[in-house]
Amino acid sequence: MELLHGPIRDYAWGSRSALAELQGRPAPSAGPEAELWLGAHPGAPAEVDRDGGRVSLLDLLDADPGHWLGAEVLDRFGPRLPFLLKVLAADAPLSLQAHPDAEQARAGYAAEQASAVTGAEQASAVTGAEQASAGYGGDQARVAGPRNYVDPYHKPELLVALTPFDALCGFRDPAASARALAGFGVPALAPVVAALRTGVSGLREAVRLLLAWPTRERAGLIGAVLAGATAGPDAELVRELAARYPEDPGVLVAVLLHHVRLAPGEAIWMPAGNLHAYLRGTGVELMAASDNVLRCGLTPKRVDAAELLRVLRFEVLDDPLVAPEPVGPAVVTWRVPIDDFVLYRVAVERADPPVRLPLPGPRVILCTAGTLTVRDDAGAVTLGRGQAAIGAAGTGALVVAGTGEAYVAGAGLR
Repeated sequence: MELLHGPIRDYAWGSRSALAELQGRPAPSAGPEAELWLGAHPGAPAEVDRDGGRVSLLDLLDADPGHWLGAEVLDRFGPRLPFLLKVLAADAPLSLQAHPDAEQARAGYAAEQASAVTGAEQASAVTGAEQASAGYGGDQARVAGPRNYVDPYHKPELLVALTPFDALCGFRDPAASARALAGFGVPALAPVVAALRTGVSGLREAVRLLLAWPTRERAGLIGAVLAGATAGPDAELVRELAARYPEDPGVLVAVLLHHVRLAPGEAIWMPAGNLHAYLRGTGVELMAASDNVLRCGLTPKRVDAAELLRVLRFEVLDDPLVAPEPVGPAVVTWRVPIDDFVLYRVAVERADPPVRLPLPGPRVILCTAGTLTVRDDAGAVTLGRGQAAIGAAGTGALVVAGTGEAYVAGAGLR
């Protein structure tokens, strides 16, 4: 076992207190702190102590994938850590977004790679002053515009609440959405309401109509909806989102989704193609190791409604909640239908016997309360609240002792 040091992403919607308090640092922080990444994704790899300094976990994996991943994970996923553990801390809503499935991610990434090569070939013919006047420069000349697909992998995700957590996740019954939109009393929304009243078959058209709303008319539409949004949870949601995005039709797309409020320990599962947005709260998030995000609103970031419509699953997500399942004394898991990852929560008291978790591949451990000793056949570390560790494959069972709580991520191979 070795200590793992994760970078913090400073997205604008992040909290100025949650991650600082988790790690025992002064709060409020100087700026927003949105996500703590504990993995080897190239976008923000964690680091491991080496020779008085720190080395990227990604570099260590690249140098010796067999040691870190083991034969099973290496054969199934190739020379990469297949999961990414995060702590997500939201003080403001995240974008309306979805993630591609594995086939869509491979095809989208390949197409954009080919486009980037074409762009680089075209840019190489532009020289000197021509480059400056065309806006090219340095490495930018090698990229043909912004991208939707930054890697060729899918990104299903599981989020377990550490604090009360609000989220929009998956389409709800279209009849309920139709009633909500009709209740705002805005005649211009009649075509959207009519589409929803046809049932699941009308979801695509309803979303398309809202996202294609003429730009010059969006502020008026949202203003009219606000005038009619007088009472109830849908009205409350619209008022909250419109206060931040008064000209964004995503405010109304949000009404088509389940609005869930998680208590600590409750979880939501977001399979590929399901539209969602996290609104507020802190949670442990475990996902396949990808950063492919397709957005359609509630964000200043890149929006590609056409591509999002192509990958969305227009189906009702009956129940996005995943109940914790006991798998042994002091251990629960949340079962999901993929093999990229598995997540356990271990909660022990000093008088309890040590907890043993047999994990076939690499494992990442995050302590969220108390003080714990975690060990395997390669060694032991002591973790306080907010600290993390990593263990390589082939080092036997993970053993957790002490008083506290930890989340343990591993590959989901059975």
